[in-house]
Amino acid sequence: QVQLVESGGGLVQPGGSLRLSCAVPKSILRLNVMGWYHQAPGDDRESVATITPVGSKSYSDSVKGRFTISRDNDRSIVYLQMDSLKPEDTGVYYCHPISTRFWGQGTQVTVSS
Repeated sequence: QVQLVESGGGLVQPGGSLRLSCAVPKSILRLNVMGWYHQAPGDDRESVATITPVGSKSYSDSVKGRFTISRDNDRSIVYLQMDSLKPEDTGVYYCHPISTRFWGQGTQVTVSS
């Protein structure tokens, strides 16, 4: 059983910042493109950021310029730095090794004044 553990969510005011972390087994992190996904209430999960094993990054238009994905291969953690947060960023955030069936439990982010 592959275990992915997200953390770092919380309640933040609009314009604030959070940093999400995802602990990933080394064998998974080494071989897979990693993605962060956002699921707003009542919506499907959507990819917001991805990072390849060699560090190439991509972002959805909705977060480009505000969010930064990174990875620490030594600690086996994938991060999502979220700045200039907006109320529409509210939802559960999941990390996911793309092309696998593994998902973490998610971490809740609420952006509200």
